[in-house]
Parts: sequence; C-alpha cells; structure tokens
Amino acid sequence: MTDGLRDPTATTFHGLLSWLDEGHDSRGARYVEIRRRLVGYFARKSCDLADALADETLNRVARRLAEEGSIAGVAPAQYCYIVARFVFHEHLRESNRRRAAAADLQARAAAQSDAVAAEARLTCLDRCLDALDRDDRSLILEYYQGEARERIDRRRRLASRHALTANALMIRASRLRVRLEQCVVECGAHDRQTGVLSQ
Repeated sequence: MTDGLRDPTATTFHGLLSWLDEGHDSRGARYVEIRRRLVGYFARKSCDLADALADETLNRVARRLAEEGSIAGVAPAQYCYIVARFVFHEHLRESNRRRAAAADLQARAAAQSDAVAAEARLTCLDRCLDALDRDDRSLILEYYQGEARERIDRRRRLASRHALTANALMIRASRLRVRLEQCVVECGAHDRQTGVLSQ
C-alpha cells in the first residue's frame, strides 16, 4: 500500500507526535488513540488491511509535516481523517484493479481449460471413431450429417442402402452413439490418469 513511500524517520515521527499532542505531552497516548480510531475507520469500510492503512495514513501525515513544517487551519484528528479518506479511495481503486485482473485471468484460464478439454474430447472421438468398423463408422457419421429436411432425406437413403427400416436404423445409430459416448468418457479418463492432457 505504501507504493514505495518511505517510513518516517525518528525525527519525523517525533514531529508527528508533537503535532498530534497540540502542545501537551501525552507520551504517545494521543498517537495511539488516533491510530486506534483510524484502524476502526478502515475496519468499518471492510478493509482487510485496516492496520496497514492506518499506518500509511499516519506516515503520510508525518511526511507532510516534515516537508511543510506545520499543518495549519485544521485539527490534527480531522486532518488525519481527511488523509485517511484519500488512502481508502486509493486502496479501493487498487483492490478493484486487482479484482478485475484476477477475474480476467480466471476467465482466460477457464476459456483455455474449456478449449483444451474440447480439443481432448475431439481427439478421443476421433480415436473412438477409428475403433469402429468401417460400416459402423460410415453409418454413424452419415446419420448425423446435414440439417432438418436434408437429414431426413439422408437417413431415408441410408436406411435403404443398409436394408433397414427407419426405426431399425434409428436403433442402430442410437446404440453406436452410446458406444461412442462411453468410449469418449473412458478415453478422457485414461488420458487424465496417464497425464496425456497435461502435456
């Protein structure tokens, strides 16, 4: 959260303590109290880094004091809350950027994983088709070719060519499809077990 900003030196820190005390030596009690309030402020904003953000706020106030010598026109506690709001908004923007980047990476990984899985299924389907005898392979490929009316006409010709009724052709194609689906599942499980997909 510090984005490379340096922690205050001992001299700078003593300057901060003196400024917070407003001329009364509280022996650091005022610093502890304001820090506790800042932690509470960030915690109420649901920041999981409330302690670090409170420290960052006080570090920035200390550096401003060191650079300018004083901060006039506003009470120390009030000024700390002004700086805390800036720190909170910066933290919010950074968190949103990180979440967006993480979501993008996750989406890319999921898409890549889906593409790899789809490619693996196609590879398995090719293997399973190759394992069928030529007639069964030709029948199942032709059975699912085309769309709508073209598919109906194709299946009619296919049934005639194999001397089957439309119902018998449907049953045979359905059995072949079940065999192929089972084969693809087993092929995928085998490839995952042997690490083929991770190469």
